[in-house]
Amino acid sequence: MKKIALIGSTGSIGKQTLSVVRRHSDKFKIVSLAAGSNVGEFYNQVNEFKPKVATLSYEPKDLKDNLSSGIEFYSGENAFTNAIIDDADIVVVALVGFKGIIAVLDAIEKGKDIALANKESLVVGGELVMEKAKEKGVKIMPVDSEHSAIWQCLNFDFNATFNKIILTASGGAFRDFDMEKLKTVTAKDALMHPNWNMGAKITVDCATLVNKAFEVIEAKWLYNTSFDKIDVIIHRESIVHSMVELNDGAVMAQLGFPSMELPIQLALTYPERINSGVKSLDFSAIKNLSFASVDYQRFPCFNLVLTAAKEGGQYPAVANGANEQAVKLFLENKIGYFDIYKAIFGALQSYYGGHHVHFEDLESADEFARNYVKALFGVK
Repeated sequence: MKKIALIGSTGSIGKQTLSVVRRHSDKFKIVSLAAGSNVGEFYNQVNEFKPKVATLSYEPKDLKDNLSSGIEFYSGENAFTNAIIDDADIVVVALVGFKGIIAVLDAIEKGKDIALANKESLVVGGELVMEKAKEKGVKIMPVDSEHSAIWQCLNFDFNATFNKIILTASGGAFRDFDMEKLKTVTAKDALMHPNWNMGAKITVDCATLVNKAFEVIEAKWLYNTSFDKIDVIIHRESIVHSMVELNDGAVMAQLGFPSMELPIQLALTYPERINSGVKSLDFSAIKNLSFASVDYQRFPCFNLVLTAAKEGGQYPAVANGANEQAVKLFLENKIGYFDIYKAIFGALQSYYGGHHVHFEDLESADEFARNYVKALFGVK
């Protein structure tokens, strides 16, 4: 039985991970849970799965009335590191945002294999994370549907050779909006993703295509490749999860019903494949599989984030921090859609950092970006 430490249990990926565990309770056991502030969901999870350790970002007043006895509880901003315990065989990092790198680095330091659903850890610190994982002999299994697809197409070999990685993108909620309409879209509009059911932050990132730029950066680090060997295409149906062109020109693709439970489960069962409960594709009912190039005018943040990635060093951390803060304000209806681009662009232009990638440097770059965006829009 594989013992799982789940970091980010009340988010979309966290809840779907628990769905996988319920389906295969003979194969998986939750030994620790870490959540943010969704206390009601947290109590339900703890009382159902009875982990050894549970953490929250703060300690609620009714904790003693709702937490089963015998569970070690920790609270605080970075309390989730206490959930990465010796008993765990694998750590599912499903936190959203910069904090994910803290969990990833801690898990690596403790020698734990990682099922990685946090994009930002590789976006801001890919070099640091991959070096430390190699040093400690830690395996990183991708949970993103796109990176799971590539992993599968390469026969689970991160060192396989290929001509090109082809990442697919649905285009998000705004893929059919004209430029005038984009000026007035709201957070509610952005959260109406046509294909996927995800958390709020990542759904907005899909609408801006920042999410896909992040996946390009992830691909660079996971598959030890260069940016010029990674392409992105719009694939509206989200049936082809990504493709790899091999050295002889053959293209391998992974197809499947758009559900995160398959890549989550595969990261936990690798190299074994078992029933995922995911709906099978009915090819006779699929009328079209369409592919198109990225419209950079509609998605200006895409190239902006990739420019920061190519600059390297601390600049991806600046782009990520600015995006996180801007998306937060957008979700609070305090800024507009195009203000997200304005925030990232301004932060990158104003930053004069170096190319060191020590954690403290990345943390400083992240803080700079957040403070810049707050000041730009006059919020605290």
